[in-house]
Amino acid sequence: MPELRLGLNDKVLFESNGRGGKGKSVELEDVKFHQCVRLSRFENDRTISFIPPDGEFELMNYRLMTVVKPLIWIEAVVERYSHSRVEYMIKAKSQFKRRSTANNVEVIIPVPSDADSPKFKNSIGAVKYAPEQSAFIWTIKSFPGGKEYLLRAHFNLPSVGREEQEGKPPIKVKFEIPYFTTSGIQVRYLKIIEKSGYQALPWVRYITQNGEYQLRTV
Repeated sequence: MPELRLGLNDKVLFESNGRGGKGKSVELEDVKFHQCVRLSRFENDRTISFIPPDGEFELMNYRLMTVVKPLIWIEAVVERYSHSRVEYMIKAKSQFKRRSTANNVEVIIPVPSDADSPKFKNSIGAVKYAPEQSAFIWTIKSFPGGKEYLLRAHFNLPSVGREEQEGKPPIKVKFEIPYFTTSGIQVRYLKIIEKSGYQALPWVRYITQNGEYQLRTV
């Protein structure tokens, strides 16, 4: 197998170097490498040198030391009318730069399990009721940065008491943003050291995906 050498942008600061972050530096902590990485090389010149194992693997993971605002922010106003209906006003706002676009955005809004007869009015995307999840799902295929969209939903509600017993589950959000990194980390170079003459093409792709992304309703 060939040896690979990966270099990150100079603004990356690791917790182990003991330096404080200044300006737009990227500060990382709890950095963990795959066992194939030559740690001695990294400690000397911050080059990540490794011989990759077969198949897909995670080379490195870390946590950010800086506070990052939610990339997609959801505001929810819920109005309940006793033994009658419940109405939702959902606002979705993208909080990243206009040059980036989130794809396959799903906003999953919980509703009481006995809600029925849904009616939706949305400015973009598609909405469907998922009774098996006790939720309705707002899907937006393409969500540019710096935009906000509105959705209104109406459900008949035979009883209110059950909703009080069920509590208030969180709103969940799913998305992915290609060519975007929340941390600011960039790959400065990826070199393939292959002495046998085998032709290989280095390729880097950036993508940000949601993790456990939940927002509580009030």
